[in-house]
Amino acid sequence: MHLPKSVAAIAALLVSMAAPPAWAADPFTVRDIRLEGLQRVEPGTVFTTLGIKAGDNYSDERGSAAIRALFELGLFKDVRIDTDGNVLVVIVEERPTVADVDFVGTKEFEKSALQRALREIGLAEGRPFDKALADRAEQELKRQYVSRSLYNAEVVTTVTPLERNRVNLTFTVVEGDSARIKSVRVVGNKAFGESTLLDLFDQDSGGWLAWYTKSNQYARSKLAADQETLRSYYLTRGYLEFRIDSTQVAISPDRRSLDLTLNITEGEKFAVAGVRLEGNYFGREDEFKTLVTVRPGAPYNGEDVAATTKAFTDYFGTFGYAFARVKAEPEIDRANNRVTMVLKAEPARRVYVRRLNIGGNARTRDEVIRREFRQFEGAWYDGNKIKLSRDRVDRLGYFTEVNVETTEVPGSNDQIDLTVNVAEKPTGSLQLGAGYSSTDKVSLTFGITQENVFGSGNYLGLQVNTSSYNRTISLTATDPYFTKDGISRTLNVFHTTTRPYYEADGNYKLASDGGSVRFGLPVGELDTVFLGIGVERYSFTPGTNGSYTLVDGSYVYTGTPQAYLDYFKCTGTAPSVMCTGSNVLGIPATVGWSRDDRDSALVPTTGRLQRANLEVGVGSALRYLKTDYQYQQYFALSKQYTLAINGQLGYAKALGGSTFPIFKNFYAGGLGSIRGFEQNSLGPVDAVTGGSLGGTRKAIFNMEFSTPFPGAGNDRSLRLYTFFDAGNVFADRTASMTDAQWKAQNRIRASAGLGISWISPLGPLRLAYAVPLAYQKADTANGIAADRTQRFQFQIGTSF
Repeated sequence: MHLPKSVAAIAALLVSMAAPPAWAADPFTVRDIRLEGLQRVEPGTVFTTLGIKAGDNYSDERGSAAIRALFELGLFKDVRIDTDGNVLVVIVEERPTVADVDFVGTKEFEKSALQRALREIGLAEGRPFDKALADRAEQELKRQYVSRSLYNAEVVTTVTPLERNRVNLTFTVVEGDSARIKSVRVVGNKAFGESTLLDLFDQDSGGWLAWYTKSNQYARSKLAADQETLRSYYLTRGYLEFRIDSTQVAISPDRRSLDLTLNITEGEKFAVAGVRLEGNYFGREDEFKTLVTVRPGAPYNGEDVAATTKAFTDYFGTFGYAFARVKAEPEIDRANNRVTMVLKAEPARRVYVRRLNIGGNARTRDEVIRREFRQFEGAWYDGNKIKLSRDRVDRLGYFTEVNVETTEVPGSNDQIDLTVNVAEKPTGSLQLGAGYSSTDKVSLTFGITQENVFGSGNYLGLQVNTSSYNRTISLTATDPYFTKDGISRTLNVFHTTTRPYYEADGNYKLASDGGSVRFGLPVGELDTVFLGIGVERYSFTPGTNGSYTLVDGSYVYTGTPQAYLDYFKCTGTAPSVMCTGSNVLGIPATVGWSRDDRDSALVPTTGRLQRANLEVGVGSALRYLKTDYQYQQYFALSKQYTLAINGQLGYAKALGGSTFPIFKNFYAGGLGSIRGFEQNSLGPVDAVTGGSLGGTRKAIFNMEFSTPFPGAGNDRSLRLYTFFDAGNVFADRTASMTDAQWKAQNRIRASAGLGISWISPLGPLRLAYAVPLAYQKADTANGIAADRTQRFQFQIGTSF
């Protein structure tokens, strides 16, 4: 750290006053220069800064200038110049060097964050140290704590001298309790109620969940964000001249609570009289007008104005005008409270991209980033392609930051260079854990994945699940650019073992082994088409907790649903049941399509997700067709409220006169399907065991309305939602089925209820309390069993 020149000059003056004999020397020719007091500073640093060398003429003025220059280095506590005949003697006292910086008692901040803050004021390992710097460090630490509402934080600095003129610094912090917001007021509002405005803020006086949301902990950054939210609220509702006059933060004498007051002036409400274009639009005014979202007659909306100017700038960019400027100037008619928006355009000059540079990718190969770019070197600058390219790189998931900078090429007025700066993040993960759900009970999981193997952009993953009912081991490898055109290839091998969810359904076991290869073909920027082929082998083991007897000329096994016994051709008496068709080989071919433009995969508020898949059994004993389609749509009703709908349709049938494989059936019931009913319990059931058999057709509809959790403010990681579910799975009517049974099987089931969603450290957690609205009651006379209802359900990882 360098001392300011004024400080150095004053220090030099004080030194001169303290040592007048050194300055009273008559001018002479320097024969030699001798240094005294150096410990860690290199002599060459002093000689270079001194500005005097052997053979030069020495005078008082040159000596004063030399002292100032040495002080300005910031390396010395004291500097003196003396003479010994014609020898110039430079005597220095070095400032100690910081060997280590440590913190004790810090809980609110990570030590690395505090070290960065002190580094910015010049205190870090290897830098010179003095008492003034320690005082500044203490003030900086207190400032950091004030930003977290910890006004009573105390900092004590301990300096421990070491050999070689070094010191260790230890900052002992007593954080104290944070100041809580006692009240928040908005003064000057007339058009909107104070409670309406306060609901916009992330900071408040705190509810019963304040311990989790920390919404009642004051922070300047949060207050600034709340002010922008308030300003945006008014500007989007016609209040063009809205302003925040002042913000008052009143701290209590004990510094444990504070009151926030925002003084505002709303101004008059303005409507849009019209929009006028001025400037150079290259004769494309009609094209630009289609981008205008500001509507005459509607209240002035600042967001629409900003969106329009951005759309104009981006559209200029598509023609190569990287430095186009569009300025929105309001012409205000105060007499009628009308405003005309004048959009003035200055396109500047057209440029093309000379070179694409990539930085920050220490591990990821350049080609992984370059292949995502749609803006090519040597082509005209295109703002849309650059934004698309940046988003594609960001969606890779390998980087915490992706920034694209535009720089002019020196000596050229029509060329620019693009620099892509990325900040890499770890892309490998090792997962060891346990989970619990209301259906699977305790399950252990293990997973090891690497999303960017050797920096190539390839994915490799191993997953193991030891659920009580669904055990899985799976190995997957994906090459996203199997071809240069962006066709992906995914290889997968797996082994699964499935048992019935409920003991009443028996204890049979269905195991499957197989592998598949799938190719993803990008169609445009949002759509992907998938083509795949696989090989599967199914092995069936009948249950042992029932008996196998002859009833009315046919075998009935009470430990396994009859449909499974029929499909796998099982005969015999328990426990010696023999199944001649217990091993089945299948070759499924798949065709799929997906489009996802949601704003978030975990907590979406806008956008939609669509998926469709067709699976056909070919070239084996398994000849079938199975198709399903899913549609999700999210509507952001406001900052707090989101409406979501989800629909799923499925259809399957056997081909070539074969029997449809029962293990390929659709299932419904439970979280992620129709809440209020036990997992996978809806649809056709076995007449003897009551076990769920699933069906070849599926129709499910869900609707959710989510709100902030009471007391959680606008925290989107913890939400309360209400829902309505409806649907069922269906199968063909059998010969033995009565009309009453057929009607009961095909009735739509429905439920409604309340739930909580939380992005927990273990993953997305969803809890639901559902009340079945349309369900089947027991009808013993007609041989109809009651639906298995379950009002409270929870699971980690459910997406809808």
